[in-house]
Amino acid sequence: MHAETMEELLGSHPFFAGLSTDAIRLVAGCASNVHFAQGEYIFSQGEAANRFYVLRHGRAAMEIHSPERGPLVIDTMDEGEVLGWSWLIPPYRYFGDARAVTPVSATALDGACLRGKCEADAELGYQLLKRVTTVMYKRLQSARVRLLDLYGPEPAQALPTAPGRTCVMSAASRRLRVSLGSGRPTAGERRRAC
Repeated sequence: MHAETMEELLGSHPFFAGLSTDAIRLVAGCASNVHFAQGEYIFSQGEAANRFYVLRHGRAAMEIHSPERGPLVIDTMDEGEVLGWSWLIPPYRYFGDARAVTPVSATALDGACLRGKCEADAELGYQLLKRVTTVMYKRLQSARVRLLDLYGPEPAQALPTAPGRTCVMSAASRRLRVSLGSGRPTAGERRRAC
């Protein structure tokens, strides 16, 4: 059995698709493998954003704490996604909590190491910035839809998801998806909305 190198692991991850072999090699120099048990916190709000996580297996949830209701899930990430973009944005602090919903296997990238490599190689920095801002945009849109589901003026409608589960989505968030060009929510979007 062939054990994958860090370059192979990162090179096959969707976040790094299209990066050159040299760029992947530079990024891999900042990487290590990590594992989190179900329920374990990956990072907490206010901590130094020292790591950026490339999810290989499992599901993680971004949470914020409400004094009245406790932790509230604001987004979920699955295999093939990334977590913790705060390594790139000063003051380099996590803005929420991240928790493993299922056991998670990930590649952790050292934030200071990545910033240093981005400063030394402007093309690498630009490529990573494009990817991180795309993630930020998608997360912002996801949060916007969740807010409409919670506070929209129209009653929510139950949508089928996996057998035995339903997802509640407001008419306002359905209209937003259409206006954003996404039309009917995909299975992944329905899963995230629940």
